[in-house]
Amino acid sequence: MITIDDVHVGDAIAPLEYDVTATTVVLGALASRDWRPMHHDKDFAINRNGTKDIFLNTPNQAAWFERYLTDWTGPKGRLGRMTFRMKGSVFPGDTMVLSAKVTNTETDPEGCGWVSLDVELSVAGDVKTSCAVRVAVPTVNDDNPWTRRGDRWKP
Repeated sequence: MITIDDVHVGDAIAPLEYDVTATTVVLGALASRDWRPMHHDKDFAINRNGTKDIFLNTPNQAAWFERYLTDWTGPKGRLGRMTFRMKGSVFPGDTMVLSAKVTNTETDPEGCGWVSLDVELSVAGDVKTSCAVRVAVPTVNDDNPWTRRGDRWKP
């Protein structure tokens, strides 16, 4: 587990590499109830959509970003805000690499520690999705952002 004092602007988070399979793509689409065929039907994806294969959907990518960040923060890390821009597709057979750099740290007036990061999902060095994230982390060991409610939670 990290606290706000463990994090500094410019810090890089260790990358996460993952070999994407058709199962990765299909299970992510099913978990998010995305029944659109380009995420599970290879023939449709190629012949109707003009892509080279089925590809990761938006909620699947969001889940990978969240997993990557909460693996780094530990169980008390709480995602506050995430915006991302998809620039390309991620297909079975790709090795996706998630990487991040800290762009800001702060403690808000309510005492919540915040870390802002720029996160990238790339394949073979080509950025497929860029993401800006604000995640709450404890200010001290016995702090827990998950206990914040109402006016004490301002993502």
